[in-house]
Amino acid sequence: MIIEYHRPTSIEEALQLLAREEPRTVPLAGGSVLNQPASEKVAAVDLQDLGLNRLEKRGSTVELGATLTLQQLLDAPASVDGLAQVIRHEATYNLRQVASVAGTLVAADGRSPFATALLALDAGLTLLPGPESVTLGDLLPLRRERLRGRLITQVTLPLNARFAYHYAARSPADRPLVCAAAAVWPSGRTRVALGGFGSAPVLALDGTGPDGAAAAAENAYSQAGDEWASAEYRQEIAGVLVRRCLLELELPVT
Repeated sequence: MIIEYHRPTSIEEALQLLAREEPRTVPLAGGSVLNQPASEKVAAVDLQDLGLNRLEKRGSTVELGATLTLQQLLDAPASVDGLAQVIRHEATYNLRQVASVAGTLVAADGRSPFATALLALDAGLTLLPGPESVTLGDLLPLRRERLRGRLITQVTLPLNARFAYHYAARSPADRPLVCAAAAVWPSGRTRVALGGFGSAPVLALDGTGPDGAAAAAENAYSQAGDEWASAEYRQEIAGVLVRRCLLELELPVT
């Protein structure tokens, strides 16, 4: 429940509000999550006047402002090849119009295609005060603690990594029971992330090559059972999806 609403015109003003101990004060980007009914009382700091919705290509990376919407990212020409499918799978058209890049990552659970993809791509985040640079993989497990009183201003993605994404769901429109995302850099570095279970996606592989990626995925989901799917199902499908990603990327499947 939102009990206070603020619309600062500077990042400094926003940070002052977020630093308050009481009431709990949180950023409001698109509002796709915060505007949903909830019992916790919070103060909302609307970020729409802070100019954080930019997208800039810088060499082999693309910098995404925190309040850039998923639809704006989908429409942008300077984005990661293959990410469009992920964005469409993450949210419907109406939600993509309001859901922000940073807000989606902060609110993501383990079934988020977008968070799974950005984990595979080793996304970097810029936090204020600081500035502090962190990876999404380091932030995901400790989001509530690490972000209290702080603001994500930017998400950075590589443009020199090839990317693939595959998923299994009850229907094409459903959230995934299992999804796999893989990224490979010109150096041969390969990262594989899994989604579909738990409170956050998991990194199954970060290595100098793809060796053992499918086996690592199966091991990562060996205990991934819940009311939606058994651990045995997820373990088997995780291996299948990772092999599909590697084949799409023309990598050896071992």
